[in-house]
Amino acid sequence: MNQLLQPYPGQARLAHLEPGTWARANRLLLKKALAEFAHELLLEPINDDHDRYRLFAGRAVYRFRASRLALEHWMVDADSIDYYYDGEQRTPELQTFLLEFRAQLGISDDVLPVYLEEIASTLSAIAFKLCHRTQDARLLALADYQIIERGMTEGHPAFIANSGRGGFDDDEYLAYAPESGATFSVLWIAVARAHAEYSHVDGLDHERLLAEELGTDTMVRFRSQLASLDLDPGAYLFMPVHPWQWHNRLAMVFAADIALRRIVFLGESSDEYVAQQSIRTLFNLSRPDRRYVKTALSILNMGFMRGLSPAYMQGTPAINQWLAALVRGDAELAARGFDILCEEAAIGYRQPGIDAALDKHSPYRKMLAALWRESAVKCLRPGERLMTMAALLHIDASGRALLPALIEVSGLDAREWLRRYLDAYLRPLLHCFFAHDLVFMPHGENLILVLEQHAPVRVLMKDIAEEVVILNNPRQLPDEVKRISVRIPAELKTLSIFTDVFDGFFRFLAAILHQTQPGLDQVFWQQVAQAIAAYQTDHPEFAEAYARDDLFAPRFIRSCLNRLQLANNRQMVDLADPTGGLQFFGHLDNPVARYRPGDAA
Repeated sequence: MNQLLQPYPGQARLAHLEPGTWARANRLLLKKALAEFAHELLLEPINDDHDRYRLFAGRAVYRFRASRLALEHWMVDADSIDYYYDGEQRTPELQTFLLEFRAQLGISDDVLPVYLEEIASTLSAIAFKLCHRTQDARLLALADYQIIERGMTEGHPAFIANSGRGGFDDDEYLAYAPESGATFSVLWIAVARAHAEYSHVDGLDHERLLAEELGTDTMVRFRSQLASLDLDPGAYLFMPVHPWQWHNRLAMVFAADIALRRIVFLGESSDEYVAQQSIRTLFNLSRPDRRYVKTALSILNMGFMRGLSPAYMQGTPAINQWLAALVRGDAELAARGFDILCEEAAIGYRQPGIDAALDKHSPYRKMLAALWRESAVKCLRPGERLMTMAALLHIDASGRALLPALIEVSGLDAREWLRRYLDAYLRPLLHCFFAHDLVFMPHGENLILVLEQHAPVRVLMKDIAEEVVILNNPRQLPDEVKRISVRIPAELKTLSIFTDVFDGFFRFLAAILHQTQPGLDQVFWQQVAQAIAAYQTDHPEFAEAYARDDLFAPRFIRSCLNRLQLANNRQMVDLADPTGGLQFFGHLDNPVARYRPGDAA
């Protein structure tokens, strides 16, 4: 049973929604909005002095201080933001700001109400974290993997509306949001084999998976329940569902299937789980060596309904098995300790007649599926520990960053720590790109750092099947893997490094380094260039690819995530066409171009 609701009885559950905390939450998210909307050229602040800027819309004027770093990154001082309306100073509120600048931001009538709701939910989440996630960054740097996971406060670093959780009420937020730290049991159902499909890596049939994930006693109990209904247990597959999904979606939308015994409710797991930053991925606290469980969760969060497609789940284990063989058989990747957390099994339930009548993007086709992913805990060697890479961007409630604290406790100087980090993280991504045309979605939440004495030694990549892509590769692939092979315009290929790594993660990390020590951000970009050059020197066999896909190019296309969300905040992109819906606007100067090997700089 859920353990969180007890510490937050009655009105205490809303204790974070009070004037002072709400004002601080608004100021922090407005700071981010000013920075990211300016970065994407949705807004163009007017420079009044060397670090003083102004924005106006009609009778509203905003003034603030900011520094500008590489990749047109805006470091806005939250406490410097002043808001005037008709010359009268007022307390800034982000929703008011969005309405005032709605035309400049291009927010349509259709997008506006959902976007404002997501902003309100994101502000509420920030207020909750300001009240309840107050652990000092220096202590968090030394903390356990799951304490760090639920201690993260930022969410996606670029999206403004990044904690929408549309569908949760206040109790459900406390029960299932990762920052709450609540533990809960997964629910299990039996689904008729005629309507479901279980797929798996070699050697992991359904019986073995259940034995490893449920245990013999629970399996016997569930089968007895089916038998008590005069149902043949052999005619069913067992699958986990998120409690919210069962109570809010499945029990009603799949009522016919339940009534006809195509779906049978079995009960709770004996193990307790906790939500990860990705919210629908659950970590087994009772048995950390057991697999993560990822379930469909039909809430609207950051531009997507967070369902899982049974069609995609069908091919997921085969893709993971193929990719694991590729990664683990590559000498360069093995030398860096780079690995993936395999999605080893998946299950999906379909309603053939209904599914055929629905659009392929319909969330109703993605309500009932789940997968099992290898546990990162099982990958640890003596003396190692785990940390989400998102932690490198974490800033605590007092404004202290975790990254410099982590560097300090490692006993290394910043240059050496960063060199080890780039060796563990960037170099394997470069090799996957140049040697295999293989790209991931390598942002902070999708990477788990393996630390030894508080410094990175290797990384584990997760969220594979829905986000891994092979770009413009002519080689023949097994039929079950072909869906991840995509052709895109040649000039967009390097964006998998420039956008996803440089602009999507390094830009924010460099800003923290600059705040720690002015100029350290430029040292970092030079180290990034050196890491690229070192890899290319070690692998001259890809010289043609280095020239074609030039990571030292002077500029690259600016891909804009908030423009993407503001254009469609319900289905931002099509997974089968990863570049088709992207929003591009202008170019960014490449911060490593000045360090091209052989140049005088």
